Amino acid sequence: MPRAAANGIELEYDTFGSPAHPALLLIMGLGTQMTAWDPRFCGKLAERGFHVIRFDNRDIGLSTQFDGLPEPDLVAILGGDRGCVPYMLADMADDAAGLLDTLEVDRAHVVGASMGGMIAQELAIRHGERVLSLCSIMSTSGNRDVGYPTQEAMAALMAPRGADREQAISRAVQVQRIIGSGAPQYAVSDEVRYERAAAAYDRAYRPDGGIRQLAAIAASPDRTEALGALKLPVLVMHGDQDPLVDVSGGRATAAAVPGAELRIFPGMGHDLPEPLWNEFVEAISRNAARAAR
Repeated sequence: MPRAAANGIELEYDTFGSPAHPALLLIMGLGTQMTAWDPRFCGKLAERGFHVIRFDNRDIGLSTQFDGLPEPDLVAILGGDRGCVPYMLADMADDAAGLLDTLEVDRAHVVGASMGGMIAQELAIRHGERVLSLCSIMSTSGNRDVGYPTQEAMAALMAPRGADREQAISRAVQVQRIIGSGAPQYAVSDEVRYERAAAAYDRAYRPDGGIRQLAAIAASPDRTEALGALKLPVLVMHGDQDPLVDVSGGRATAAAVPGAELRIFPGMGHDLPEPLWNEFVEAISRNAARAAR
């Protein structure tokens, strides 16, 4: 996969579809590599006439790491002390804008999942002229009163990292059991979870980067007011059984943006269930078409 200079760092990325088609930028979530955007899902978007771009956020996967920085104190950050925060969501949004610069993409449709939805919102707020349409999936507005995790989900997220490959993979499987969709129609076997976790581990294991990304989320301000000033097509998608980012986060995001469309998926947790891919692609394509109109 290629790398691109962006905002003073390097981002690993790849693409699907023809560069002659409108660009669609996919932004993944906390501690999660771009490979979590399944190539088959990316292919479905490309078949709908998009030039799909996915990339590793800073501090994860094969993009630039910030391992030389001190570990942030999350308790202090939540208490209002941001002195130990290595970067903010705004910096990560500027990374995405820098990637578009390097790829010579003037404007793009933007889709973000979880933390990626927060980054996508920041990208639209900070670089509105670059964003044709916005889709925020299983994300939130930055208002601390919405989009909260369950105690079980937060405990799973903050559990000690694995001491070796097998422990790290087992931990990842356990996290996905807790935060993923529990509805029978979206069921995923532990074998599939293991294969995904093993592939991610073998590609790049960067647990410290996830802590720094979590600090960026915790330290970044509420986006509600700024979202209200957006003048572009916005689609918000969320599962009603999301234990990591409560559905109230999606509802608040949609409520903040005039004219935003809200899609709530019954039984969906904090993942992208394959049985819903066609619905996701259709909704994203329809939202993008609103920009063309």
